[in-house]
Amino acid sequence: MLLANKKIAIVGGGTGGLTLATLLQGRGADVQVYERDLNKFARVQGSPLDLHEESGLAALAKAGLLIAFKENYLPGADRKLIVDEHAKIFFSDHESKVEENFGNPYFRPEIDRGALRKILLDALAPDTVVWDCNFQHMEQAGQGWLLHFKDRESLYADIVIAAEGANSKIRPYITSTKPFYTGICMLEGNVYDAKTNTPQIHALLNGGKIMAFGNERNILMGQKGNGDIGFYASFKADEDWVTSSRLDYNDRQEVLAWFKQAYPTWSDIWATLFEHAALPFIPRPIYCMPANNANYGLPNLTMLGDAAHVMPPFAGEGVNMAMLDALELSEALTSSDYESIQAAIASFEQKMYSRAALAAQESLDNGERMHSPQALAHMLALFTSH
Repeated sequence: MLLANKKIAIVGGGTGGLTLATLLQGRGADVQVYERDLNKFARVQGSPLDLHEESGLAALAKAGLLIAFKENYLPGADRKLIVDEHAKIFFSDHESKVEENFGNPYFRPEIDRGALRKILLDALAPDTVVWDCNFQHMEQAGQGWLLHFKDRESLYADIVIAAEGANSKIRPYITSTKPFYTGICMLEGNVYDAKTNTPQIHALLNGGKIMAFGNERNILMGQKGNGDIGFYASFKADEDWVTSSRLDYNDRQEVLAWFKQAYPTWSDIWATLFEHAALPFIPRPIYCMPANNANYGLPNLTMLGDAAHVMPPFAGEGVNMAMLDALELSEALTSSDYESIQAAIASFEQKMYSRAALAAQESLDNGERMHSPQALAHMLALFTSH
C-alpha cells in the first residue's frame, strides 16, 4: 500500500477534512487532523447542508455512515418556497415532495452542520483530531514537511493535505493562483427560537427553506433542526464593502437600518429577521477560484474542498464537492493502480479540477441569474423545469 509507514496530516477539520480522515483511517492509514477550532462544539452555525446522491451521500456510504446520516437528517428540510420581496409565494413543493427518497438523484436531504460533524467525529478513532491547532507555516523536511502551529510544537508529516477552507494558508505552497471576487456579498444572520422570535417567518418556512428575490437582491434561509433559522442577505457590492460600509456588525439597530436602506421595497416581514438575529452578523464576500483545470502533481502535498476550488454557494455544490474530493483522494491514495503517491495525487487532481471547473461555472451563472432584474423569473423557470 502506498501509505504504508506514512504519516498523513490533514490541516482543517471541516466536513471535507473529516470525511477524508474517516475514509483513510478505515483503510488503515496513519492520519491526524489539525483543526484551529477550540473544540468539537465550536462553529456549527449556518443553514443546514443538502447532500447529493453522487457526492456527499456517496462518500458517507463508502465510509459506512449512511445509516447514521438517515438517523440524523431533517426530513422535509429540502422543501422550498420561492417568493418575491413581499413574501408572495410563486413556487412551493411542500405538498409534492416526499420526505424520503434515497437513491433518487434529485433527492437532496438536509442535515444540520453540527449533526454531520458529530457523525464524522464519532467514526474516527479517539484523538484523531487535534483541536486548537492554528497552522502558521511549513517547510520541506526530507521527503515530507515540518508543520508549525501557533503556541504548539512543530511536527513532521510525510503527506500534507490542505482542507482548511477558502483562506487556506497552504494553498500558496502549491500554486500562486488566487480566488477572485465575484461581485456578490452575503450578510449572514442566525435567529434563535424562530417560532417565538419571528413567528411569521417560522410559519412560512414550515421546516423547509425560502429563496426570496426582489430588485436584484436576495434573502436565502433554512430552518435548523433545533428550530433556529440561518439566513443570508445576498447582494452585489464592491469588494471592499465589508469595511467601506462602516457597519458595526455587533450593532443590531445599525444593521437593521442598513437593511431598510439597501432593501427599500422589501416587506417588513423580512426586517424581523434582523431585529431578532443573534450578534454579530457575519459578512461573507463571495470568491471563486479561476477555472484553470490545474494539475500540480506534487509528491507529498495536495488540497481539497474550498482550499482547492472555492466557489459561490449558488449551486449547492460546496460541501458535496469537498466530500467527493475526500472520497476520490482516499481511493487514489489507497489504490494499487498507481506506482507512486505522486502519480495518485496527480490523477486525483486532474479529475477534481475538471469537475470543479464545471461546478464553479454553474455557481457563477446561477449567482448572476439570482441577482439580475429577472431573478424571480429565472429561478422559477429553473425549479419548475425540475
